[in-house]
Amino acid sequence: MTRDPIAFLENDPDIGHLVAEHGAVTLEPAEDFFHRMIVSVLRQQVSMASAEATRERLEDTVEVTPEALLDTDRSTLREVGLSGQKATYVHNIAEAFLERGYSREHFEAESDAAVIDELTQIKGVGTWTAKMQLLFSLGRPDVFPVEDLGVRKGMRVVYGEDLERSRMAELAERWRPYRSYATLYLWHAVD
Repeated sequence: MTRDPIAFLENDPDIGHLVAEHGAVTLEPAEDFFHRMIVSVLRQQVSMASAEATRERLEDTVEVTPEALLDTDRSTLREVGLSGQKATYVHNIAEAFLERGYSREHFEAESDAAVIDELTQIKGVGTWTAKMQLLFSLGRPDVFPVEDLGVRKGMRVVYGEDLERSRMAELAERWRPYRSYATLYLWHAVD
């Protein structure tokens, strides 16, 4: 089997046309694991435009580090656009990073399942948020976030119908071990 994810996927009968249309995609881990995780929380259940506006206001108000966010009261976080619940989640994540020493290196040797299990111990971090970290903080090549609305929409574009999550996961098996790259193409399908 080829070790080049693009060459592997360009021959796929279902998404090969997306590879041809969009060209090579890359999976580059974010420089700052903590910051990327906070961005993922901001993107939970809101539009990308709303999340981006909140991110900008947050970055204009406070340095996005565990220490600085813990020193920022929830009312300030609410003023920049976080719901009360998300303000709590941000504090929970900051505490976990400080208490447990989370970093890219901390998770390097762990399996994808172990990373998900550990991150979802933080109140406010669900499977979707944990998978976003596998993709965007750790650069793992074989993640399929079936929980993601964009992935579900991309599958609808590719297959012409709404599919059950179990069916989507089953179909995505053909893209193993490069399901992260297939995910990027599915997102492109709805852009």
